[in-house]
Amino acid sequence: MEKGMKLKVRKELDGKQQSNIIKLKGRLISKGYTEIIHILDQDEEFHINSFEIENGTGIEVFEFITAFIAREQLQDSISILK
Repeated sequence: MEKGMKLKVRKELDGKQQSNIIKLKGRLISKGYTEIIHILDQDEEFHINSFEIENGTGIEVFEFITAFIAREQLQDSISILK
């Protein structure tokens, strides 16, 4: 694992949003994109979830996360940090 990615996740979530974000993290791990996701507080409003991915998979992971966010309508709950 060579490259890092970060997700900015809102702390205040309803039950469905929270469940969908847990699903996203689980799928990132089950698909083999990463082995562990680290969670840190950014401030009172957001967590930062960071994880390592293999070189060459960045675009694939980005597209997977973007599609998941759109499909589950999580645009106000989670975003990819660059």
